[in-house]
Amino acid sequence: MAEFWEEAFKDKKEMWGSKPAKSTILTSDFFVEKNLQNILIPGIGYGRNAKTFIDNGISVTGIEISQTAIDLAHEHFDNNLTIHHGSVTEMPFDDKLYDGIYCYGLIYLLDKDERKKLIQDCFNQLTENGYMVFTAITKDAKTYGQGTPISKNRFEMFGGVKIFFYDKETIEKEFGEFGLFETTEVIENYPFHLIKCTKRK
Repeated sequence: MAEFWEEAFKDKKEMWGSKPAKSTILTSDFFVEKNLQNILIPGIGYGRNAKTFIDNGISVTGIEISQTAIDLAHEHFDNNLTIHHGSVTEMPFDDKLYDGIYCYGLIYLLDKDERKKLIQDCFNQLTENGYMVFTAITKDAKTYGQGTPISKNRFEMFGGVKIFFYDKETIEKEFGEFGLFETTEVIENYPFHLIKCTKRK
């Protein structure tokens, strides 16, 4: 996985452009509404989704597997952004608690055990009454069922990327015990579930 993303960022640099994803704008508005101050972004990439939060006065810490992506992010943010280098499967990278966690376009690239660990690790780093938001590709995506089947709803495509496609049942199963309170659908390049959880006593 690390080698794949390192080569992708070396080859295509800012491959998704500079504009934030629609899900990011919706999440940023939500975090501002809830008056969140510091957030963690696992899989921060080159920072295109971080800027929206920073512009709204929210402190951002990231995790990124590609050093090339981290270097690109630092060019944009003048090294004023803390990014831990490594895979999200190795969380936690610090002992901080965050009042928000935003995980865009990442969880569906992991296998079942890795997804479970990521959700638990993120939940563990949330403050009480904190919020975590995940985006997950839906089974309505045109690419669902393409490529090589690996397991139920999971396929290998695009030269080695393994993608798990979520439905409402899977969301409830994986996030239900972690304060799941809302799921909406957002259309980006692909249709996504926007999954919101909160940490209560």
